[in-house]
Amino acid sequence: MEEANVEDILDDWFIESLKTYKDLHVYQLEHPTQVIEWTSGKTVCVAGYGSSKNEVLELRLPLKLFANENKGLCAERDFKVVHGGFADGPVRCLRHVPGTRCIVTSDGLSSNLQVWDLGGDDSDVIRRTGSVKGRTTASEGVSRIAARPSSRPHILHGALSGDIQLTELTSGKTLYKLETDSADPLSSLQFVGDSVFLAGCRNGNIYVADTRTSSAPQLSPPPASSGESEPWWTDASAGPDPSSCRVIRLSLSGEAAVSDLRNPGAIVSRARLDVQTHCRCSSTDDVGLSLAPALDCIAVSGLGRAVQIYDTSVWRPEPQDALPLFEHRGHEVSSRQSDEGSVPALVTSHVWHPDRPRTLLSAAADGSVHVWDWVDRSAADAPAPGAK
Repeated sequence: MEEANVEDILDDWFIESLKTYKDLHVYQLEHPTQVIEWTSGKTVCVAGYGSSKNEVLELRLPLKLFANENKGLCAERDFKVVHGGFADGPVRCLRHVPGTRCIVTSDGLSSNLQVWDLGGDDSDVIRRTGSVKGRTTASEGVSRIAARPSSRPHILHGALSGDIQLTELTSGKTLYKLETDSADPLSSLQFVGDSVFLAGCRNGNIYVADTRTSSAPQLSPPPASSGESEPWWTDASAGPDPSSCRVIRLSLSGEAAVSDLRNPGAIVSRARLDVQTHCRCSSTDDVGLSLAPALDCIAVSGLGRAVQIYDTSVWRPEPQDALPLFEHRGHEVSSRQSDEGSVPALVTSHVWHPDRPRTLLSAAADGSVHVWDWVDRSAADAPAPGAK
């Protein structure tokens, strides 16, 4: 009976997916990943996070995904490994340096970072080429990494608010240090302009600073919440004008708040998300929160067994309950096919495509990697202009 129920769930989801996805492609890694990082519009880096040796791979997305017409005639329907290598330890954070074939990783075991060459047309091997020294000798958690948007090979890194620094990769020279007396564990670190960055802390605090000055960073505490000690996650939009950036914070209980970077403490809109937090994540590092590059939407993963999309354009300053606009349940459904499928795989990572508005990649604890383009049913169901 149990096997029949699983088959029914798979059949129902497959029929549903024909209507809810424009594209859906599946790949299986030997080991799960917590990192998905774009190296181009068609390639991503993934890496394992096991305690011993782990693969570091650059994957090319299925070419069928990018075929504008006659998709059925496109022979390339699968992910393809284009470059690969091995890390001696786990890979907990990974960033591609714009304009280069270089990635920087953190193993979570020390504050030092690892530097890698992704290889090129003449080599399919990903090689470790150096390291970057952190500000502390001991590990205080996973070091967050942000690569400067410009072509200058500068990276921002740190595990705590008090040990953030900007390093020049070529020389190893420290160009900037964030001066603050706090030592709050970081949940995110990102540039919102070429020099302005945002550091999101696990306790909900946000620091906004400029690497061109030694001025004290702007500090914004978290929104008032019923769970004062619960962790928070943060994301911000990036662009040529940091003043137009949006900031979003999400708590473990599902409280979400959007603010303007010019005044992060003032809440523009907020909502209580249906994030199914009764499905507790195995690690707070599995939780993902991201603003869509081209839509008024966010994606949330790691708090349950699905990637949820929420439409933030309908949120208001007053708290309200919000239901997801779309849910990708493919990892949960596919994990039921395994012999040990009684415990569906939790999502470990997700990322939006930089140029395709509704395309995302997601990974789960069973090693599955999905790329999917979801259909906006609200737009599809809307009446045509002039229709009665």
